[in-house]
Amino acid sequence: MQRWHNPHAVSFATARARFRDGSDTPRELLERCIATIEAREPVVKAWVTLDLAAARAAADASGARWRAGTPLSPVDGCPVGVKDIIATAGLPTQMNSPAFSGWQTHYDAAPVHALRSGGAVIVGKTVTTEFAVGYSGPTTNAFDPERTPGGSSSGSAAAVGCGMVPVALGTQTQGSTIRPASFNGAVGFKPTLGALPLGGVHPLSQTLDHLGIIGATLDDVWCTASQTSLGLGSPGHRFLSGAGATAPAPVKPRRMIHLHTRGWNEIDAPTAAAFASFTAALAERGVKVISRDNDRRVAQLEAKLNAWVDSGLDILACEMRWPYEEYVARHGEVIGERIRNFIARARTITPERYEALLAERAVMRAEVRSVAAGTDGFITLPCSSIAPRGFTFTGSRTFLAYWSGLGFPTFSLPLLAVDAMPLGVQWMGVDHQDGALAATANWCMRELT
Repeated sequence: MQRWHNPHAVSFATARARFRDGSDTPRELLERCIATIEAREPVVKAWVTLDLAAARAAADASGARWRAGTPLSPVDGCPVGVKDIIATAGLPTQMNSPAFSGWQTHYDAAPVHALRSGGAVIVGKTVTTEFAVGYSGPTTNAFDPERTPGGSSSGSAAAVGCGMVPVALGTQTQGSTIRPASFNGAVGFKPTLGALPLGGVHPLSQTLDHLGIIGATLDDVWCTASQTSLGLGSPGHRFLSGAGATAPAPVKPRRMIHLHTRGWNEIDAPTAAAFASFTAALAERGVKVISRDNDRRVAQLEAKLNAWVDSGLDILACEMRWPYEEYVARHGEVIGERIRNFIARARTITPERYEALLAERAVMRAEVRSVAAGTDGFITLPCSSIAPRGFTFTGSRTFLAYWSGLGFPTFSLPLLAVDAMPLGVQWMGVDHQDGALAATANWCMRELT
């Protein structure tokens, strides 16, 4: 099994331990990140805007708290990138759209507020595809400038992969956190729907949008997600299960379900071989891997998932009508073709059809919970290959649409390599079991890296 190792990764968990003993400071960590930005940004193009003066001031304030032994939270002093669909006070939020050039909210979105209140250092805004669904931005892959970084959280993933920041905020409606995390050799986390707040995040779909976290390590991702949840809460939703300063202690999984789904029709031989080596490594360590080949219920579940999954596009189209119908009316072809097509599709879907789609999803969630009972979760690929060459195609969403549509938690774990490029493993659970999923993911990362 070719295992991935990122020589550029910057772990905040490691730096935080050094803040405590005085061998490092938030300002020194930030300056190392800024040096990497200055060296790599001309090629990678991960950032839309930077606010280094404010970041330095925040890092100095954090340093004073650490010296006094009074950090505000486990993310105090952590440099963070913010996807440019997430409102950030003092910086424009432009959605990679000419219609929003220079637009500012003058307030922090809920996740930014939660992190800033905990002492996190906001470095700047990272590149997104248009409204997180349309045209790509200029960002290149962290490990090959001729390849896509993935989308839509392009800049966030590339910035973490390059070591520009330990952590960056993304979003996911279909595949926008997990896929770019895989392509850039980072840990990606999409929690249970609603576990992390979305106030002030530009919407796509009320029942599909998730805040996502991309980080250098599982601990970095988990403490950031935990502060985002516990530091503010998510109205109408439960807090992140298992939230804490570090990832839950490793727990060895007993049984994992390998889901193939339709994505398996897209993969090439090297990708298939890499994943086969991963499942073999699990089996060697005493983890039973079941699949459609040896379990009738899994085969039946896959068939049902495959028949259901495309309905998510109709839900997305319906829920995009506001505000995108207004944007199209107001700005015309300034708004990208893919978005205009979604709005046209939305107009063909009746209220009865939309209600039926929601009911079908509820049934599918119950089916997945039933099959998952007695197991520790599901595994599959996060994408059909390593990052494709070129920039017009940000990678297939097929593997990702299932768990995004269900609103269930998933990680991308940077464990595999193909042709010297990173390839993640998608590690998936059921709703409100995020902490248990993180515990088994932690075991997997420690055993296989």
